[in-house]
Amino acid sequence: MTKHEQILEHISSLDVGHKISVRQIAKALNVSEGTAYRAIKDAENQGLVSTIERVGTIRIEKKQKENIERLTYAEVINIVDGQVLGGRNGLYKTLNKFVIGAMKAEQMMRYVEAGNLLIVGNREEVHKLALEEGSAVLITGGFDTSEEVKRRADELHLPIISTSYDTFTVAAMINRAIYDQLIKKEITLVDDILISLENTHYMTTSHTVEKWHELNNKTSHSRYPVVDELGKLQGMVTSKDVMGVSQMIEIEKVMTKTPITVTGKTSVASAAHMMVWEGIELLPVVDASRKLLGVISRQDVLKALQMIQRQPHVGETIEDLVTSHFSDASTANEYAFRLEVTPQMTNQLGTISYGVITTIVTEAGSRVLRKYKKGDLVVENMTLFFIKPVQIDSQIDVYPKVLEVGRKFGKVDVEIYHDSQIVGKAMVMAQLIDR
Repeated sequence: MTKHEQILEHISSLDVGHKISVRQIAKALNVSEGTAYRAIKDAENQGLVSTIERVGTIRIEKKQKENIERLTYAEVINIVDGQVLGGRNGLYKTLNKFVIGAMKAEQMMRYVEAGNLLIVGNREEVHKLALEEGSAVLITGGFDTSEEVKRRADELHLPIISTSYDTFTVAAMINRAIYDQLIKKEITLVDDILISLENTHYMTTSHTVEKWHELNNKTSHSRYPVVDELGKLQGMVTSKDVMGVSQMIEIEKVMTKTPITVTGKTSVASAAHMMVWEGIELLPVVDASRKLLGVISRQDVLKALQMIQRQPHVGETIEDLVTSHFSDASTANEYAFRLEVTPQMTNQLGTISYGVITTIVTEAGSRVLRKYKKGDLVVENMTLFFIKPVQIDSQIDVYPKVLEVGRKFGKVDVEIYHDSQIVGKAMVMAQLIDR
């Protein structure tokens, strides 16, 4: 086990709420501070710890994907640029609801429950009452609270946080963060479709080609990952590698070394792009230290992509905002789409933004290619010309024309018109993924 893995294992074994520092880890495990720092950063990426300004790094409960829309108090501090006044030991806890305190104390307490976050101004009696109900408190306007309230927060392990923002801004910021989490929740990751190591057939560097033939007869598969004695990925071996080779040859001598890999956090869309571009049927999934976690096949990826398209979206991305205004205006002779330039699609000058035009071109090209060939696609490259600016509330017409469709690639010419004048033109090339 490497020092990096030892540190991650040590961090995982710590109690939730435990404070961590680079110096402390370096001393406890007899490693350099640089190694400790890198491992703590990796732990933060994995959701094991959270770093808060003026507080430090604390061990937090790792979120399950189904609970991703819930925030911890530690995350709230980072969102609102807050300062912890008391109750530091409760920062790892998850809030289930936030309540805005804008009424008399008695009426307010009817809505406050354990696990809430009460957003309120400089009302010390309310701060105390909320803590007694089991709710954390976020004080807006940059105000402080009494020493008595801070002591009570420490006793109950419930954070008291202060922020310089006003109540409305704070509520909007937290709501935006939850909304962003919901969008992330919709993104299907390799972790979600991974065939785990227990259900994966693999080989070790000590095996010979004979072992490949045994596995091939048993499973009918032709591709296997190869690991060393520590379980770290060393290569991939396929039927092409062992063709015409003596069965006594060591597998290490014929395998493809340093194969392309993905991690559990890679999106399925990225994995699909990689598989099509490189012509790969099976991708090994590894962790940060290249330890084999399992594999994903091309079939698994395509099934997942089909499932994604059937799922309802919870959050609305910029792309959703633009494409929701698309209306099909096609005729028997040509494909055409129409949309109106809304205020959200414009830049600071009040004209349509370059990013929105890119989205329009991509969407129009994708829609027309799907009419020619069923399946999924990934835009590979695009050449775009911005000819004239388009103002807010203008109606634009988009005319995509398919130039070429092959087995793996499609080319589309896209023209954008406003008031019968061309305002933009693009050439799009996309990879086609067969189902």
